[in-house]
Amino acid sequence: MAYSAKVDILEQLDEDILIQLTDDANAGVADDDAVTRAIADADSEIDSYCGTRYAIPFSTVPPRVRKLSVDISIYNLYARRKGAPEDRKTRYDNAIRFLKDVAKGLATLGENDPDGSPAESNTPDIDQSDRIFTRDKMKGF
Repeated sequence: MAYSAKVDILEQLDEDILIQLTDDANAGVADDDAVTRAIADADSEIDSYCGTRYAIPFSTVPPRVRKLSVDISIYNLYARRKGAPEDRKTRYDNAIRFLKDVAKGLATLGENDPDGSPAESNTPDIDQSDRIFTRDKMKGF
């Protein structure tokens, strides 16, 4: 199951632009296969980061993952042509930065996080008892 759909992309992108980015055959319509590939590539990228903490693919897609899928998919569509405009590149960079934080356990996928909260970090627990040898105790040696 894809994390986003063409209709989600069309909420952020005019259909004319989508046609320009996908119509390799000059048919005057958006190529659904190209859109599907861009979404699949985006979802694969999301899975590569989220797979360190979650069972993937998500059975119920958190809204944040859908948004990330749309942003990365649009970036992928622009990459088919001349490259993404600056605002789309920024959205892509922010999505990847967020996914890296998710993978590290520094960020959560939001209210519908499959685990409910970020995983605890893998820092060691340090249990220390009182010092045996102190300056005062060693005085005279």
